[in-house]
Amino acid sequence: MAPAIHLGPDAPEHLANAIEAGGGTLTPLEDAEAVVWVGSPDDLPELPASVKWVQLQSAGIEHWVERVRATPGVTFTTAAGAYAAQVAEHALGLLIAGIRNFNQYARAWSWDPQDGGQLAGSTVAVIGAGGIGRALIKRLEPHDVKILAVTRSGRDGTIPVERIGEIWGQADHFVLCAPATDETRHLIGAPELWVMKPHTWIVNIARGSLIDTEALVNALSTRIIGGAALDVTDPEPLPNGHPLWASPHALITPHVANTESTMARDLADRVQENVRRYAAGEELLAPVDLGAGY
Repeated sequence: MAPAIHLGPDAPEHLANAIEAGGGTLTPLEDAEAVVWVGSPDDLPELPASVKWVQLQSAGIEHWVERVRATPGVTFTTAAGAYAAQVAEHALGLLIAGIRNFNQYARAWSWDPQDGGQLAGSTVAVIGAGGIGRALIKRLEPHDVKILAVTRSGRDGTIPVERIGEIWGQADHFVLCAPATDETRHLIGAPELWVMKPHTWIVNIARGSLIDTEALVNALSTRIIGGAALDVTDPEPLPNGHPLWASPHALITPHVANTESTMARDLADRVQENVRRYAAGEELLAPVDLGAGY
């Protein structure tokens, strides 16, 4: 029997089609056993007892933690990993742009060649080897780099997070792909920046809170590291006049690694697959684990 699924607060056609393609039937909330929600936590109404599963459109859960905690007995799933390919592509672009001085050339008003670095032969630390991290590693492999992957578990040849202190002075460059949790807040601050190499570039496509912004501004202004390429910032949006805008050693994109057009496509694919799995009684993709913080 096709599961009864409510789509809200709006009903975009591409997601309605995805639910039906996955084997579900669209239904009002009061009759639903599952919900695909594309709104905010505050907009989600009280769920009827019949609802056992809620699919979210976001990859992170930092805004959903309290609502998930207050809704026991309901499985929440995120879109974690669904947007991995496009975000990884953006991260690789930012890394190469920083290493090759694109940030300074884009600001230049005169012909001023500089001696830039190169990605090949460097050591790149990928912090967080979930969907985005794995997709980035796949894209880094053809570039003749040594990869240090940091994960919570340390399985499959990765470095466990307990040993993360070892990598700050080892790697040439860092890409942050970790979730925003209490444990990852200010993962990179003054002590970590101080031991990095002077040519190091930091790329953050995860969450702005992973970096201590004040410490980063100081590190860039005193040339402790080579630069920072940021698609996410803290605060976000980055205010007009913030020192990072003026830094010639910062490259900033306005949280566009996950573009709207491809996000719609990838979310529809995730919704269709998870509806299919739900209908078949299979394990759902990206269930929320409050203990882990994502």
